[in-house]
Amino acid sequence: MATDTLQSTPRAGGAAAVRRVLLDNGALSALVVLLVALSLLSGDFLTTQNLLNVGVQAAVTAILAFGVTFVIVAAGIDLSVGSVAALSSTVLAWTATSQGLPVWLAIILAVGTGIACGLVNGALISYGKLPPFIATLAMLSVGRGLSLVISQGSPIPFPESVTFFGDTLGGWLPVPVLVMVAMGLVTAVVLGRTYLGRSMYAIGGNEEAARLSGLRVKRQKLAIYALSGLFAAVAGVVLASRLASAQPQAAQGYELDAIAAVVIGGASLSGGVGKASGTLIGALILAVLRNGLNLLSVSAFWQQVVIGVVIALAVLLDTLRRRTGATGGTGVTGTGPSGSGGRRKAATYAVAFVCVAAVLGGVSLVNSGSSDARTKVGMSLSTLNNPFFVQMKAGAQKEAKAAGIDLTVTDAQNDASQQANQLQNFTSEGMKSIIVNPVDSDAVGPAVRSANQGDIPVVAADRGVNKADTATLVASDNVAGGRQAAKTLADRLGGQGKIVVLQGTAGTSASRERGQGFTEGLKAYPGIQVVAKQPADFDRTKGLDVMTNVLQGHPDVDGVFAENDEMALGAVKALGAKAGKSVTVVGFDGTPDGLTAVAAGTLYASVAQQPSELGRIAVRNAVAAAEGKKVDSVVKVPVKVVTSKNVDDFS
Repeated sequence: MATDTLQSTPRAGGAAAVRRVLLDNGALSALVVLLVALSLLSGDFLTTQNLLNVGVQAAVTAILAFGVTFVIVAAGIDLSVGSVAALSSTVLAWTATSQGLPVWLAIILAVGTGIACGLVNGALISYGKLPPFIATLAMLSVGRGLSLVISQGSPIPFPESVTFFGDTLGGWLPVPVLVMVAMGLVTAVVLGRTYLGRSMYAIGGNEEAARLSGLRVKRQKLAIYALSGLFAAVAGVVLASRLASAQPQAAQGYELDAIAAVVIGGASLSGGVGKASGTLIGALILAVLRNGLNLLSVSAFWQQVVIGVVIALAVLLDTLRRRTGATGGTGVTGTGPSGSGGRRKAATYAVAFVCVAAVLGGVSLVNSGSSDARTKVGMSLSTLNNPFFVQMKAGAQKEAKAAGIDLTVTDAQNDASQQANQLQNFTSEGMKSIIVNPVDSDAVGPAVRSANQGDIPVVAADRGVNKADTATLVASDNVAGGRQAAKTLADRLGGQGKIVVLQGTAGTSASRERGQGFTEGLKAYPGIQVVAKQPADFDRTKGLDVMTNVLQGHPDVDGVFAENDEMALGAVKALGAKAGKSVTVVGFDGTPDGLTAVAAGTLYASVAQQPSELGRIAVRNAVAAAEGKKVDSVVKVPVKVVTSKNVDDFS
């Protein structure tokens, strides 16, 4: 019986081959399922333009993940790759623009920065005996801090000669995809064909055994982490090229996406297992999922839930597959196929590819005739982790419902790269118009220019767009609002006193403009002394913590200006009984919680921007622009200072 079974295996047909390759590759199975499902659910998914978008959106994560693959195969972890990517791109932009160095030298310095960060990680781990988690966590903070120090918290324009890496060849083939493929091939060669790659598997499988067998483990770890830093630097250059600027806060959280891509691709966090193709598939799964959820207009809040669940399921199914022995001993690890086994595996991949292509092609034909007569408008908000933008969304949705249009709202999570991806998705989806509330006015420019090329009108909301055409700007004047806040606080203090300024997220245009206006307004009051300026990232909890810390050194402050109400409310909590009595606090935005605090007297004033009205007017102008109607180039939503005297008018 056993002999009969063994003899029947080679005669397995194409269906069995597909089943075998899918069973042996859980990540590939998950990707195929996602592709087919999204093709059935959205007629806009399986188009050439959208698939290229997916490739571009996967590129940075994949390049980072390739570098992390080396580390995870060697049973390590690297949490610093996102910060190293941001630091490397900042070094390139700063040296090439502010310092006037030749671009080629700036690129070398950027790559050298990434390698240096990796070497520091490797030295701390190998010679300092620090756990990889701690060493790379420290580098995460150091890299991000240095990026902010060099850039002074503001984006730096990227050299035009380097933005080529974020452009296209022939007007259609994205260069980031080519870089991703090239780095993937390098990863595969290093893992499968080099002494260093074999060392990674040996160290990850059993570090002590590797050492006893004569392997110089410490030196190998230095090289492994240096490679991770090198790949992070390349990813940073590609990311900054896409955004046409080096963002000091770029790639935040990307280290988690990179690790997720590696693990989804079949690598083991305990080491000794992993391959380049699996990592690529893992990165594609994340990109396909985010792209598809955008196209399906899934709520921005639910998108995070869905992505987390899918990641967990993909890894869980792969783990179960391994336990049931669906794979052979070298199915996922190895150092690459060899001999007849490698040829058989290549053949099964080819069969699987042909079958999947046939299914997707059929689905594409089915969906090709689908159309939607409703006006579709896309809206990308900088964040929904802030009551101001939640109100803007609510006002926009109310107006969209009244106008009978289909409004898709996405959350960029204060990530300029993610916002660029969302705008690309809107463009390929065929939106009639797009509303964008930029994370950064410069970084959003390239994506808006793509929409311009597709003749899709773009409405900027709350913040303007640089180096691209917009149909209109619907916004409050942040600079003017900052001046009003300065006058209100100074008048309340009688032109004398010590104050603290709580700043928003470093590098964002809202924080820069509000801070600029406040600084300009204070010039008329020389008796006002700013004793501390600290960032609290527009977050209430951080506002509480920062204000608590500042009070230790300056317990005698007379006033606080916070660049939004959330930070102001955190400051009020830190001040306790002093708030509204001996210490005057002024916020910005006029959110419901802020207005409640104004009415209670703990918050003296808030500069109200009326976000619901802003969202409503933005949608109205987007619809008009989509219909070819003339709209004003700038629409100003009134900004007013709200105090206890007029708070009822706003509540």
